[in-house]
Amino acid sequence: MSDDVALPRQVLSQSIATALEAEILLGQIGAGAKLDEAALARRFGVSRTPVREALQIVVARALAVRQPYKGVVVSDISPERIDQLFEAMGEIEALCGRFAAQRMTMEERAALLSQHEAMAQMARAGDAAAYEEANTRFHQLIYLGSHNEDFAEMAETMRMKLSPFRRSQLADAARIARSNAEHDLIVEAIIERDGQAAEKALRRHLLSAAQAMLDKWAASRADAIPARSRAS
Repeated sequence: MSDDVALPRQVLSQSIATALEAEILLGQIGAGAKLDEAALARRFGVSRTPVREALQIVVARALAVRQPYKGVVVSDISPERIDQLFEAMGEIEALCGRFAAQRMTMEERAALLSQHEAMAQMARAGDAAAYEEANTRFHQLIYLGSHNEDFAEMAETMRMKLSPFRRSQLADAARIARSNAEHDLIVEAIIERDGQAAEKALRRHLLSAAQAMLDKWAASRADAIPARSRAS
């Protein structure tokens, strides 16, 4: 990676964070490994400032923790921890979906339907990158449609924590097709103002996403090379 002026610092920090997230999820950087700022700056060919910002992102997404006298250390990403995160996300999104079904305006329902239809085309085309980006917007429309700022804020916080996991499981074409089918039920419930059905569909959607992530995570760990730290 070239020097800091080649890309805006925010973009550079996100790029570094994304690379580290992938290596942590694949087990290529093992649990307990220290993510050293100086070593990472040398590796990516940048100053320590974007690396420091990238580490903040990785910590915020629960893939690493800050420990006294040690710095930033990779978390032990267990199946149980992934399950807990998706469980919490599922309950928050289900709540947002129930209120969105009751409170969304006609314009908001139309925007959600339009977003879903555009995503169906992406799914058919197999455009994983576009689908993943559009998926974020799809769920944000539901958060905002709840018309409760606190629910929306909690959902967005959990979405940020889970973004590397959700991004990983949506890289699979079969999962994208399943996700789009699950969105059918969510959109139908919200359009019909059926809060209970929307809540149920969103909870099942996140359960499905969690299972896909756990399957993918287990497979990647089994195939990964022996865990080693690339941070030193």
